[in-house]
Amino acid sequence: MKNKLFIPILFVFMFAITACGNNATSNSPAASPQSSNAPAAAKEASGMMTYASETGPVQVPSSPKRIVALTNAPNVLSLGGTLVGVDEWTNKNPLFKKKLNGIPVVSDNELEKIIEQKPDLIIAGSESKNIEKLKQIAPTVVYTWGKLDYLAQQLEIGKLLNKEKETQKWIDDFKKRAADIGKEIKAKIGEQATVSVIEIDSKDFYVFGNNWARGTEVLYQAMGLNMPEKVKKDALGPGYYALSQEVISNYAGDYLVLSRSSAANNSFMKTETWNNIPAVKNKHVIEIDTEASTYSDPTTLEYLLNIFKEGFLGKK
Repeated sequence: MKNKLFIPILFVFMFAITACGNNATSNSPAASPQSSNAPAAAKEASGMMTYASETGPVQVPSSPKRIVALTNAPNVLSLGGTLVGVDEWTNKNPLFKKKLNGIPVVSDNELEKIIEQKPDLIIAGSESKNIEKLKQIAPTVVYTWGKLDYLAQQLEIGKLLNKEKETQKWIDDFKKRAADIGKEIKAKIGEQATVSVIEIDSKDFYVFGNNWARGTEVLYQAMGLNMPEKVKKDALGPGYYALSQEVISNYAGDYLVLSRSSAANNSFMKTETWNNIPAVKNKHVIEIDTEASTYSDPTTLEYLLNIFKEGFLGKK
């Protein structure tokens, strides 16, 4: 399903990013308590409801008004949830800048700061060392990064915020639209054409599998585009694979999606190695903004779907 990569801090992201969701096949929702046959949320007359979290039932507000999201903040924002505290990585994301104007940045180590926000719901990652203390502040729901795929994770946030129906409606619509666009793209570039997603930070290169954000869920899972065999071998399992500049061509598909940060060293784009890659020669390179592409929530997915639609088909 799992968001600034700034790959030097990639492992921090593994826990902070949501949507970067894991492989839908290897991390099936059926493996999680959230996707049991029992209703995930039982409404109660008191204004509270029981949410079936991965750690057990949690009494949460049926309509939370003050949410501190230490993880999954983009998923909450995509459903119109009201945040009063947000993690630093979401705060840096340009897609959410306006929505987060004036919202304090908090961490699970800043308990007093969280208390000051008077939350009625806290969302935290399972890696947090202060979960029990957070529970003393407000009802706390915990998610394990990568336990659910990117769409199942969004559905869980929908259940938590008592917006399951509208979330499922968006999921169904997104899957259909993305699949249709994928068919159009294949009709244009060829059924067997391959696409690679490559990123550069200050000095290193990475190629991604099908579940590490940067549009990988959109390209490979939702649109059904093909991944080069070399990428499948080295990146599909772990999610990403570090490269040297000299071997990028071995992982380059017929088309390249290049994730670049504004702070990255882009001198490589002037090298002979880069410009001799067939996809570069053929101008089959679609660039995306790293800072805006490290999550897999609806806002980010829609943003990237539009970029790919225009990049491959010339349609907005």
